[in-house]
Amino acid sequence: MTARVLLVIAAVALGLAPLGLSSYQLGLLTKTLIFAVFAMSLNLVLGYTGLPSLGHAAYFGVAAYTAGLLALRGITNFWVDFGAGVAAAAATAALFGLLALRTRGAYLLMITLALAQVLWGIAFGWKSLTGGDDGLPGVPRPAAGLPWSLADGVRFYYFALAIGIVATAVLWLVVHSPFGRALVGIRENERRMEVLGYNTWAHKYVAFVVAGALAGVAGTVFVAYNGFVNPAYLSVVFSAMALIMVILGGAGTLLGPAVGSAVIVFLENVISAHTQRWLLVLGLIYIGVTLFAPSGLIGLLNRRR
Repeated sequence: MTARVLLVIAAVALGLAPLGLSSYQLGLLTKTLIFAVFAMSLNLVLGYTGLPSLGHAAYFGVAAYTAGLLALRGITNFWVDFGAGVAAAAATAALFGLLALRTRGAYLLMITLALAQVLWGIAFGWKSLTGGDDGLPGVPRPAAGLPWSLADGVRFYYFALAIGIVATAVLWLVVHSPFGRALVGIRENERRMEVLGYNTWAHKYVAFVVAGALAGVAGTVFVAYNGFVNPAYLSVVFSAMALIMVILGGAGTLLGPAVGSAVIVFLENVISAHTQRWLLVLGLIYIGVTLFAPSGLIGLLNRRR
């Protein structure tokens, strides 16, 4: 069975999912779609450009806080909240990129972690604005700017599905463009790309900002779905979860991170019902994938085929 046939089957199944799922199961699937966009945004810098990051949650959290604060202050127009959240995430990524891309390898990993922790500290300590550790509860779903209300779970699911399709299409265009091919070249041998005349720093910087903006898309949609945001969405644990989604599904593949997000959301739901040691299980998943399926589930499937 070809990849295109599988893709068509998956699209049809997602379109018909509300007919056979309970409201709780549909909520999990909605969460999976949002996290898939988040993981795919990280994959652009990790899988295609070869830039490790432990601070990608910063852009997700900044967008969520921006949209949540606007909604709580009476601005419930979807396009205003959405645009402000994505713009805040892109601006944060643009600023962090100027600092982080001066380094490489483990140093890049650590500086992205440190920058994200700065934002986490601000969100945790600035209680008058962010609510501190209590977060911002009661964020309403957008009530204007769209032809229908998103209060209904089925409608919000289809909205999240549409966002996921658009984000996937954008990423497909990026990675299959000459720019995307150059990113892969930088990942494989940056020095050679410099010799060929490419401005590798500019390519990495643009990819960094685009990935941050797409993470902002996921953060803005998630706060509307969840109705709540707190500093955990800026934490290293959240960044590590996205990293594991990418590695589990298959870094450097378009839909691998989406598969990884589905597996992680499902396992978190099942395991958390029986134990509070979810983070321990998450670590074991990372170790297992690294040892036995370093190319991820998609890579494992391709080898089987």
